[in-house]
Amino acid sequence: MTVTLVLGGARSGKSRHAESLCTGNRHYVATAQAFDDEMQARIARHREDRGAAWVTHETPLGLIETLREIDGPDRIILVDCLTLWLSNVMLAEQDWRGLGDVLAALLPAMQADVVLVSNEVGMGIVPETSLGRAFRDAQGVLNQRVAEVAHKVVFVAAGLPLVLKG
Repeated sequence: MTVTLVLGGARSGKSRHAESLCTGNRHYVATAQAFDDEMQARIARHREDRGAAWVTHETPLGLIETLREIDGPDRIILVDCLTLWLSNVMLAEQDWRGLGDVLAALLPAMQADVVLVSNEVGMGIVPETSLGRAFRDAQGVLNQRVAEVAHKVVFVAAGLPLVLKG
């Protein structure tokens, strides 16, 4: 069992890179919610790009429960992405720190190989709103927590992977 965290900015190629790491009995855990037409189109494009070779699990909030349910040997699970999951958790006013700790404790105990995608949001402009700043800070904390337990951490920029750990 291995845990790989793939980080990057928007449209950096992180999802494509993460998908390239997955072979065999592939499970895709999607955390996005389609609140508008543009997001519906993105989700549809991702589904089409993946094709029928993936078993898809849509879970905007229940990531931990879904991981427990689908865990098993000889499987690879791709979570795309932690950023949207965190956003969903914060907007639902759930305990993101507690859930992040549970996730970090669960990952090393899983039987499946797990690849997680997350945005690196702390490298740009300081958000104007307190909610934006709270989210940026929470994402940084969650990324650090998952990177700590991951066997491998890869940063993707301009479609090029840079191994940070492992």
